[in-house]
Amino acid sequence: MPEGPEIRRAADDIAEALVDETLTRVRFGLPRLRRYSKLLQGHRVTDVETRGKAMLTHFEHGYSMYSHNQLYGIWRVVEGHVLPKTNRSLRVLLQTTHHSAVLYSASDISVMPTEELALHPFLARIGPDIMNSALTWRDVSTRLQDPRFRRRELAALYLDQAFLAGNGNYLRSEILHDARIHPRRKPEQLSRGELGRLARSTLSISRRSYATGGITLNPRLAKRLANSSMPREQRRFYAYGRTDQPCYHCSSVIQRSEVNSRGLYFCPCCQGD
Repeated sequence: MPEGPEIRRAADDIAEALVDETLTRVRFGLPRLRRYSKLLQGHRVTDVETRGKAMLTHFEHGYSMYSHNQLYGIWRVVEGHVLPKTNRSLRVLLQTTHHSAVLYSASDISVMPTEELALHPFLARIGPDIMNSALTWRDVSTRLQDPRFRRRELAALYLDQAFLAGNGNYLRSEILHDARIHPRRKPEQLSRGELGRLARSTLSISRRSYATGGITLNPRLAKRLANSSMPREQRRFYAYGRTDQPCYHCSSVIQRSEVNSRGLYFCPCCQGD
């Protein structure tokens, strides 16, 4: 499932193509949504916002479209009106004179008055967006110490969208590894210095992934591995997906465990209890 950085990058692409443009054609692939085509067609897109893994496309006449990619959904933006050849199911098509933005495969889509977005079941329960530029490491540290979260293991907490929206499986492993904190620890067990380090890593890793298109390694290491001709998929992460491979910091073997039926990767030396 795409995480906060990937959804924000997709939103940026859509915004570049659609914002301040009038939609000349709107099509919904799901029968329950087709009545909204006429409601949105002919109106101008004013903003494309993300809240965690959800995307909000706002229109000039006070309506918004909520979409969540879920596990298989994917957005595509193309110049012109010739759509990509694919076996995926078209869910949303937004066209201007010059561009087409298409959502494939997702089914969690709603259209509603913008003023009612706060009532949406998903949006009502999520925490701050991890990709919000106004979010500071002190904000994250404060949430880590919140009574709702401070007694929970970080392995589970860092998948909870009520804690921080946009976090996901690869970010969980990478953030905890960068902060040198074991996934089984709880915020209440961390020192003040560890809380600050974890809060900073939470933002720096997610923002680096956004800036690089999915690479969490520091730029110097990323460049060195790229120069070694290592395939991109093998040089994206510090820990995630690197079971039995050496840690880049200490050469200990990266281990994999399973939490909430999802793989969690860590270095037993750098992230020791």
